Amino acid sequence: MENMIGAYGEWASKLAEDPPRFSFRRPEFKNINDWRKKARPRYVNALMQPNLGGTPKATVLHQFEFDGLSIEHLNWQLPMGAATEAVLLKPAGAKGKLPGIIGLHDHGGNKYFGYRKITQISKDRHPLMVKHQDHYYGGSAWANEIAKRGYVVLVHDTYSFGSRRVRVGDVPKVIKRDLTEVDPESESEIAAYNRWAGEHEHLMAKSLFSAGTTWPGVFTAEDQKAVDYLCSRSDVDDKRIGCAGLSGGGLRTVFLTGVDERIKCSCCVGMMCTWRDYLLNKCYTHTWMCYVPSIPRDLDYPEILGLGAPNPIMVLNNREDQLFTVPEMERADKILKDVYSKAKASERYAMNFYPGPHKFDLDMQKDAFAWFDKWLKS
Repeated sequence: MENMIGAYGEWASKLAEDPPRFSFRRPEFKNINDWRKKARPRYVNALMQPNLGGTPKATVLHQFEFDGLSIEHLNWQLPMGAATEAVLLKPAGAKGKLPGIIGLHDHGGNKYFGYRKITQISKDRHPLMVKHQDHYYGGSAWANEIAKRGYVVLVHDTYSFGSRRVRVGDVPKVIKRDLTEVDPESESEIAAYNRWAGEHEHLMAKSLFSAGTTWPGVFTAEDQKAVDYLCSRSDVDDKRIGCAGLSGGGLRTVFLTGVDERIKCSCCVGMMCTWRDYLLNKCYTHTWMCYVPSIPRDLDYPEILGLGAPNPIMVLNNREDQLFTVPEMERADKILKDVYSKAKASERYAMNFYPGPHKFDLDMQKDAFAWFDKWLKS
């Protein structure tokens, strides 16, 4: 059978047991809470997260209203790199505590941008972001649209994107070659930067492994700092926190739900398969951000999201998504159905399939927003 590593594929696909050794599907695990107490530490240990300190102290750079929303443009400083930029959106004039949502931006082969991919804070959008939202989101800034329904939505740049990207001036010439940043907002320079950043990913992963951490360990740690900040706000009900995202944002949804018990409702879009799909079929379509060494022996990829059980989770897939195979998306569905059935919480799990390629279009957004309304507003 043809696969990513040829004659070694069948052998490699059997190295991890099925179910893996800390899967809730195994007969030795009876109670969902007892299982999580054993499985989550295995996952957290594999992430090798860096310590990023306490709750970030956010600075409000600008505060204004746009399109019916109260918007705060924020930043906060973590122990490494440039300050994290973020935007917070909520209905203008909202009173009292609202449920909160961490909006997780995608990867999209576009590291120059971060929070701007899923937000709109003025009529003056970058032309590339107009194209991006048209292509992936049905022309919608989905973080704005869900905020209008009565949520406080926080969208932040995460590690290696937007304000948190690697600056070419900070790497050796042998790595950056002739890349410069003369007019960084120009479409040609952004395209050049994104090509470079894609080629730089394997160096990023190797360097982080050498430092004793992982790429998912770093971005989950940064995403948890955003949760810290959101939960610290007086206008947010910290018992009703959700997260959602497409593609790389779906990956971040899986990993954040798995690591943080404060996430009470999740929607993973366009990023659900199995480790077997990565191994045999589709690793060439995916970022180095996906991989946590050793965890496949403990949990299959969908079971990381299942660490949130019995909290409600929704998964939205596209049948012509070029990043995955349909059989493995369906196998991931069965794994999560089994987890939620065994947890006696089947009504708190949903996976929907839609026609079309990799996207989070308006029909999908409608279903995701209704899911959050059902579980975070009741």
